[in-house]
Amino acid sequence: MAHREGITTTTHDWTMVNAASLLKKQKVITIDGSLTVEDACNILIENNISSAPVYEPAPKTSGAIVHTPSFVGMFDYADVIAYLLLVLKKMPPPSEQEDVSPTSLEIKDIIRLSHEGKDVPVKLASDLSQKNPFYSILPEATLLSAVEEFGCGTHRVSILRPDGGIDGILSQSTVVRYLYDNQRRFPAIESLLSKTLRQLHLGEAPVIGVNADSLVLDALSLMSQHGISSIAVLGHMGIVLGNISLTDVKHVMRSYRHQLLWNTCFNFVSLVRTQQGIDDGQDRLPVFDVRLDTTLGFAIAKLLATKSHRVWVTDERDRAVGVVSLTDVMRVVAKSAGVDVVSQRTGH
Repeated sequence: MAHREGITTTTHDWTMVNAASLLKKQKVITIDGSLTVEDACNILIENNISSAPVYEPAPKTSGAIVHTPSFVGMFDYADVIAYLLLVLKKMPPPSEQEDVSPTSLEIKDIIRLSHEGKDVPVKLASDLSQKNPFYSILPEATLLSAVEEFGCGTHRVSILRPDGGIDGILSQSTVVRYLYDNQRRFPAIESLLSKTLRQLHLGEAPVIGVNADSLVLDALSLMSQHGISSIAVLGHMGIVLGNISLTDVKHVMRSYRHQLLWNTCFNFVSLVRTQQGIDDGQDRLPVFDVRLDTTLGFAIAKLLATKSHRVWVTDERDRAVGVVSLTDVMRVVAKSAGVDVVSQRTGH
């Protein structure tokens, strides 16, 4: 299509779309690294976001030069869980000989400060889970470069300006929604979405779950150990009764209700559903599930409608046989463009 003044050209190749163009005007929430973990968690809760970049404040200068803050990591609910497990001694500390990595030194600092009853600054806990470090792309980056990043397990990337400031944060769900809403424009995506999960070899990952009467603390520990963002709560014969996701930990941190960690998973799921109904005025279905012969398009529609990051794959007896996450979706999208992404960093 020839370009004429005042007319925007459209492309039928999604890989060449400018990644930054997917961002609407966005107020980027950032967290001062000197704040406590609890205060940082409250910022996530108050702004209804699941993660935010953590920065070291720029040094004060008297001259005309303005220094931008330097970003030291991302802080999300996976880090909150890792922090809780560490403080409650449910995560083994690094041994003296084995590990002298920056993360292990931060862990030792957190343990020391918490034992001394002192506040722990969030800069020590940012990416404590080692699951979602700070990744950035340039404003001119293509959508394919973002999808490759997401296919490796990154959940969000920052669009970084040349001056070091952040223009916006692009998430897996924003990209999935864009591709789903614009599938007619992109024949390759429309074709992909018409295929079933079975044809795409999706939903084959084993389900990591806990029994309904397990403690919430044990579920969080299992999630942290496997680097996953959700765990199935299973009833008799492996039937999915619900799930606990990373963001559900906000109900524990809200008003310091740490006693919830010793509730059963079934009771906790019921409490979260009730709270969600109070917060957004609507009842939530307890489980979001699909079958292996469901199309990818239908599975994505369900993910977007329920604002979830994963759906469980069940058999005809409603037993969980697999899971499909946004990371899995990004992986098959990348593969359809000829990029075979191997999971290098995080789980679902």
